[in-house]
Amino acid sequence: MNPHLRKLSAGGVLITLGIIFGDIGTSPLYALQTILKEGGGADQFMVLGAVSCIFWTLTLQTTFKYIFITLQADNRGEGGIFSLYALVRRYGKWLAIPAIIGAGTLLADGIITPPISVTSAIEGLALVPALSKVMVPGHDIILIVVIAILILLFFFQQFGTNVVGAAFGPVMLIWFVMLAGLGMVQVAHYPMIFKALNPVYGFDLLVKHPNGFWLLGAVFLCTTGAEALYSDLGHCGRKNIQVSWIFVKTALMLNYLGQAAWVLSQPKADVNVNPFFAIVPHGFVIPAVGIATLATIIASQALISGSFTLISEAVSMNFWPRITIKYPSNIRGQIYIPSINWILCFGCIAVSLYFRTAEAMTAAYGFSITIAMLSTTILMFYFMRYVKNWPLWLVVIILCVFLTVEASFFVANSVKIVKRLFFLVFEVSLIFTMFIWFRARKINNRFLSFVELKDYIPMLNAMSRDQGIPKYATHLIYLTKANNSKQIEQKIIYSILSRKPKRADVYWFVHIERTDEPFTMEYTVEELEHEKVIRVEFRLGFRINPRVNVLFRKVVEEMIQRNELDITSKYESLSSYHLPADFQFVIMEKFLSYNNEFSVKEGFILRSYFWIKSLGLSEAKAFGLDTSETHVEKIPLVVNPVTNINLRRVPVN
Repeated sequence: MNPHLRKLSAGGVLITLGIIFGDIGTSPLYALQTILKEGGGADQFMVLGAVSCIFWTLTLQTTFKYIFITLQADNRGEGGIFSLYALVRRYGKWLAIPAIIGAGTLLADGIITPPISVTSAIEGLALVPALSKVMVPGHDIILIVVIAILILLFFFQQFGTNVVGAAFGPVMLIWFVMLAGLGMVQVAHYPMIFKALNPVYGFDLLVKHPNGFWLLGAVFLCTTGAEALYSDLGHCGRKNIQVSWIFVKTALMLNYLGQAAWVLSQPKADVNVNPFFAIVPHGFVIPAVGIATLATIIASQALISGSFTLISEAVSMNFWPRITIKYPSNIRGQIYIPSINWILCFGCIAVSLYFRTAEAMTAAYGFSITIAMLSTTILMFYFMRYVKNWPLWLVVIILCVFLTVEASFFVANSVKIVKRLFFLVFEVSLIFTMFIWFRARKINNRFLSFVELKDYIPMLNAMSRDQGIPKYATHLIYLTKANNSKQIEQKIIYSILSRKPKRADVYWFVHIERTDEPFTMEYTVEELEHEKVIRVEFRLGFRINPRVNVLFRKVVEEMIQRNELDITSKYESLSSYHLPADFQFVIMEKFLSYNNEFSVKEGFILRSYFWIKSLGLSEAKAFGLDTSETHVEKIPLVVNPVTNINLRRVPVN
């Protein structure tokens, strides 16, 4: 997190408006109209109940759960479900499951939020008389404009957002001021609307309306950006988010109240008319649509950036295969993942073409986020109870409140699953990939065997002096998973001594330790055998890209500066010219051996794992190793070797 944003400041609050509240801030474009449509009317009972439900949802779910409680799950300045999981994973192995489900469903939100936000803004042009005939919802012109905006949005991701990002805060400030101003004008004409804040109206709507409980699916639209709010904690800091939320919630509620006041002031309200644009003065419609479009683009940008961050963390924590991650600017934390970018782009375009209107999209929106919120609540129980050491009775009460609220939203949104079958495959694929990768890595790690390195140092010394063995490299480097510096994988020893003897002057063993902190960059050097065996330990935060080639070169340079290492070539013909010695990395990649007999479950997991792995980056590319300096050795993975071989020798005729 940027140091100047750690403390509360006016600049921090302004940036927070641009980064954090885009999604939840654009909900007034469609939330109230959706509730009224699903409720089938716009009478006083319906309108007051809808606004009451919105207010108390924002109060309980967004303010109480996320702003006051969840933001306390601050992992060295970072938020999000993987940061939360990193804080509590030692309290239960099964906690990986809600982390995977929560991350997968939150990512799935990335293919519907941009289309629904941009479409709802562009549809406002239907109120312009000159455009009313072509800008009707579902018209091809609107579809073309929306898709063009989405393509441009995803295209510019590769260049970074640091330049346009500077304008996000001021644009969102204008947006929220516009929301509050439009709402206040209507509230001034109908001040009685404030009685809608009474929870009795919301309760009556949910209990007495024929479809009362199921209206929660539409009510939920007002708080869909709450989960993303926690994910972006690292960008702005807790205090800036909490203070700016006071302004944001006030602006949101004034707009919702203004929309409700306008509906109730109409002799015969039409639920097909979007009250958001209806309260905009006719002469201000085009500017309002322009500001709304910019706000929805910013909301989409925040969600896309959040998706990149989430996948990057998943890669670091072994929940996702290694993929190409780029850094388009020098701003820490700003990343670009080409594969995810274009998958999201294709998904957003497909959603736009399939649903066509914002109304159709809202009918399928919300199901994924309820699951993500439930997953966060489960992990938060362990955080409150074991990390914060809150009293059990208090934690249970909080848990019961949130589980009741979110379970109700989940059930109400479950009817939308039929309407969202279009991209249910996308959600399942994300969760499946994370689960398979996590489980297969666990199975894989079962077969890691370590040996004491000191037992093999005499052999390494002897082989290094043996002129009968061709020199493989002057400096030979292996990546090791051994946490103990005195140990090494048996497969590495086998690779050096047995598979094809690899004589070298110096053997390096490089180990990477992932820390729960996001931006740690530290290393230690331990000489296990003088000028023969050296171990380098990197301690990297889960948001740091492990570019081993660059990091190792930096270590070597610092060791040379400290006169701890001489890398002059050992060859007689080259040493007199002071040429540098050669360095060779050896990467060991496993493949699933045919010599296996395993259960159906393990077989499915491992075959899926190696198939998914083939689609990702190779080990060399994942660790940032230059191919000219890297040799890849293929080794078979034998889980359960075949034993019952009924092979019989027969005599030769």
